[in-house]
Amino acid sequence: MGISALTPPTQSSDIVETLVEFPDNRILIDLCGEFDRNLSQIEHQMGVHVLRRGNRLAVIGDKGAREAAAAVLRSLYARLEGGRPVTAGDIDGAMRMGRPMPDSLRAPGEQIEMFNGPVELRTRKKAIEARTEAQKTYVQNLFSHELGFGIGPAGTGKTYLAVAVGVTMFISGAVEKIILSRPAVEAGERLGFLPGDMKEKVDPYMQPLYDALNDFLPQKQVQKLIEEKRIEIAPLAFMRGRTLSNAFIVLDEAQNATAMQMKMFLTRLGEGSRMVVTGDRTQIDLPRGTPSGLQEAERILKGVKGVTFNYFTSKDVVRHPLVGRIIEAYEAHEAQG
Repeated sequence: MGISALTPPTQSSDIVETLVEFPDNRILIDLCGEFDRNLSQIEHQMGVHVLRRGNRLAVIGDKGAREAAAAVLRSLYARLEGGRPVTAGDIDGAMRMGRPMPDSLRAPGEQIEMFNGPVELRTRKKAIEARTEAQKTYVQNLFSHELGFGIGPAGTGKTYLAVAVGVTMFISGAVEKIILSRPAVEAGERLGFLPGDMKEKVDPYMQPLYDALNDFLPQKQVQKLIEEKRIEIAPLAFMRGRTLSNAFIVLDEAQNATAMQMKMFLTRLGEGSRMVVTGDRTQIDLPRGTPSGLQEAERILKGVKGVTFNYFTSKDVVRHPLVGRIIEAYEAHEAQG
């Protein structure tokens, strides 16, 4: 890649600069972005100043921020060298990936062997990348464990990444089908009053799963695979009595599964299958007094071989930055109450 970083001799102040050299000026232009907007994003979020000097970028700030920003710039340059674009989300991901994941987010006693470099999932429509260390570990664990849990607030990529892993394994031939499910809690007894057949009644509650699939596979292919029953999208209640073999199975919104439903679902796992359970413990819609099957499974299955628990926080939100701040505000309010 031919990138070099030069740090001037230590000055009396800790505010010095690091020079990062980039040999290809055309790639450097893309790195900086239109009107240097990429550099502005890095400056704003990392607390540094970045100045262009020929084919070098001078990063000015305290030592920790300066070195972290230089590493981000190198990472983004390498991405552009590889022919991949750099978006605001990619920059945000590069900055997040430079921060170590706190031990509190790892399952007790779990040994994490981190990937070298970025984690990328290649689907038929686009490549998907983990943008935080928690996401990175989550993806790794979904490939290496038969049963994985993704627990955390909305917007952290729990379901999206699970479906991406499922599509990746399906394309590679590692599994023969994809099964996506959710509890239709919002519908309850009102399903019978909705117009249409059963599929039309429950499809509105399954729409987030359709949305994820359509992000990774052409719509016509999704429709064909559903017709061939190689992709199934169905309410949790439809899983009873089945053995799901050679499949990638995702249960979304699992906080709304009862304890009985959760046990029923988990025991559907068959040979050659992977299962992922995702949920947010702060958004339980079950009737008052009905325990959440997700919380019970978390207590019972901790430490069971072949099962991994992956936790996300507001710091892992990859939607609009305001979403993370909203979640933090609600968490602070609940802590006071």
